[in-house]
Amino acid sequence: MAVTQGDVARRAGVSPRTVSNVVNKFPLVSDEVRQRVQQAIEELGYQPNVVARNLRRGRSGMLGLAVPELSLPYFSELAELVIAEARRRSYGLVIEQTDGDPARERQLLKQNERGHLFDGLILSPLGLTLAQIHQNARSIPVVLLGEHIAGSPQDHVGIDNVAAARDATTHLIQLGHRRIAAIGHQGKPSGETGQLRSAGYRQALHAAGLTVRNSLVVPTASFHRSSGAAAMERLLRLPSPPDAVFCYNDLLAIGAMRTILASGLRIPEDIAVIGFDDIEDAQYTFPSLTTISPDKGGIARLAVAQLLDRLNGNERTPASRSVEYRLVVRESTAGRPVSLGVRRRGAPQ
Repeated sequence: MAVTQGDVARRAGVSPRTVSNVVNKFPLVSDEVRQRVQQAIEELGYQPNVVARNLRRGRSGMLGLAVPELSLPYFSELAELVIAEARRRSYGLVIEQTDGDPARERQLLKQNERGHLFDGLILSPLGLTLAQIHQNARSIPVVLLGEHIAGSPQDHVGIDNVAAARDATTHLIQLGHRRIAAIGHQGKPSGETGQLRSAGYRQALHAAGLTVRNSLVVPTASFHRSSGAAAMERLLRLPSPPDAVFCYNDLLAIGAMRTILASGLRIPEDIAVIGFDDIEDAQYTFPSLTTISPDKGGIARLAVAQLLDRLNGNERTPASRSVEYRLVVRESTAGRPVSLGVRRRGAPQ
């Protein structure tokens, strides 16, 4: 027969309610009692009935993760890390692709008004404004990923895009490059990531006394390889092409590198290239790609922890947390393999 909470309680010399408190990680249990119950659980091999527990608490035992596009490696790699973190906390994960559609984002925020698919949502918004998110996020706890506007009524996890872009551009300047292009600016309201990275790029140029040339800042319709390749073709047609390029994600950089090499130019001898995101493919391009590496594992851990904190009834003020990032120097700027991890920044806000 299956071991019950009553069996554990008798072995530990406590009440079944105390066993339940320990299993559900409620704080009002002394360390001595908690250790005694944990020992009894291990000795008897007790396995909590998670489904029954969630039903009693009116929960599904599932968390939601909604991202714009799973075909972007950054989001697929992040999803794997969120799955692992949710599983470690005894939750399943429902993954949704929104395609940046505001109607779909709104539907996910309001899903608990029509059913109970998941207990809380981690959302990387693209279609909705912050005010619209707040207006619709009434039925479940929400943690936002990506950009953050001061005063958000939701918890948030992200990185300092301006500082990271500034560090990426400064790296190129320190290598002696002076005509540094940027690929990935997006002027539309949903393109805040591109706008922040453009701000960091400009800050680095200004700090070095370099002129910001608008002709070297190329907007893109997407963050895909094809957009990077097309933008690089445009830059190579300039009377004075760049000697380095900062791409706002690694896929743009991979597309740009393809165009550079197909034009008979060398990387980094003729044009140095740096990306952003440190996706797995960045290690295996030829030459390997220098990039900004955000702590994706940290994003997953903080997002899940903040969501579960809300689910457990914590009424604290919404928190915005910034994770660390590293500048990972590889062959596309250094010209040869070098040690990784040059710069680190990030702290809770």
